[in-house]
Amino acid sequence: MNNYSIRTATISDISTIKTLAEATWEPTYKSILEKEQIDYMFDVIYSSEALQQQMQDEQKFLLLFDEQKKPLGFASYSLKDAVEQIYKLNKIYLLPVCQGKGLGKLLLTYAENEVRELGGRYLDLNVNKYNKAKAFYEICGYHVHHEEDIPIGPYWMNDFVMRKQL
Repeated sequence: MNNYSIRTATISDISTIKTLAEATWEPTYKSILEKEQIDYMFDVIYSSEALQQQMQDEQKFLLLFDEQKKPLGFASYSLKDAVEQIYKLNKIYLLPVCQGKGLGKLLLTYAENEVRELGGRYLDLNVNKYNKAKAFYEICGYHVHHEEDIPIGPYWMNDFVMRKQL
């Protein structure tokens, strides 16, 4: 895993994040959500304006690169509850060709270490109840903390909230 690098993304990386999201979003969700919902949510979450607002709202984005500095994936996290020292992993996506090679664990571990350094005691994440990534998170030490249904426009996200003690 020494041939990979991770760095904090900035506003100037928004186009890179959008490109990665375009390559990962539909393959991730096409088997569990209708195309109209995928398209709607993508537009809400990944417009340039939305990404810029997320960064301004203290969501920290991380970019994963290979040895040729080609972007392979991204993650983001933010503070969820200062009193309880809970952070939230808002996003983690890898190009489909990179999945299953240990890179998701590399990126997730990096984010966990950053959160731990910030004083975080727990890291929460949401995963769709039908997303096969749930098994990956379980392998990485997360457990289902509770379930929640989140309205996004006319659609609903039916999620597990998973948590890991850091």
